[in-house]
Amino acid sequence: MMRRSTELTTSQGKPRRLIGWLMVGALLPMTAQANSATDALRDTLSVNGQAMPVDEVRETPMEGIYHVRLENGETFYSNADGSHFLVGDLYENADSGLVNLTEQSRNQARAEAIAAIPESERVVFRGEDTPKATIVVFTDPTCPYCVRLHDTVPELNERGIAVHYLAFPRSGMNGNAAKTLERVWCADNPSEAMSRAKQGETLSTTASCDNPVAEQYELGRQLGVQGTPAIILPDGQMVPGFVPPGRMMDMLELDDAD
Repeated sequence: MMRRSTELTTSQGKPRRLIGWLMVGALLPMTAQANSATDALRDTLSVNGQAMPVDEVRETPMEGIYHVRLENGETFYSNADGSHFLVGDLYENADSGLVNLTEQSRNQARAEAIAAIPESERVVFRGEDTPKATIVVFTDPTCPYCVRLHDTVPELNERGIAVHYLAFPRSGMNGNAAKTLERVWCADNPSEAMSRAKQGETLSTTASCDNPVAEQYELGRQLGVQGTPAIILPDGQMVPGFVPPGRMMDMLELDDAD
């Protein structure tokens, strides 16, 4: 799951190091033969002689413009021969208004990445009944708004919303939060350990077991998580910060009577 990261975003989500790629030199012309423009871009896109870490290239509704996603999840647009880049969001001017096609692509990529994480690697609070919906939350036990969200988990469960936690220590893997999260995942009862950690208790569990905390932290960075809690809705939309249960019901288009 872990991939080589290429930092490209600022705190506002705008490209950072990608500009560096563009400043160091022009793209080399494509020479490799490929079955399609998307294959050619994926295989040969380079800057200053250095291959870019391309994960996927897709066509867009604009003829001759292709959506490029790097291995770390960052995206931009390129023309067919790779000689020009466009950095930003692509919108469709639909009858109903502007539709952000780039954000739709980001949401899809998040949903696919989250779906690939087995439940055994999550800390799950689902309640007694079959959930109507599931949210996935990147969390840090030292984050006040994560604690506030966790206090609402029983109400969310009662309303039919399951909460699946993933680890995102805000200070990185060398901080105390990372060790606490590793102890949570290594506990015999991770859900109970998560609740205790959110209450400020010191966990005595060892943090030396095989756990996914580092991988989940890296995944969060790739998906654009910049703070906690970061809530991923079923469609892949990311909602930063604390959300009250009533508003969460509205976001999920649920009703207590459902």
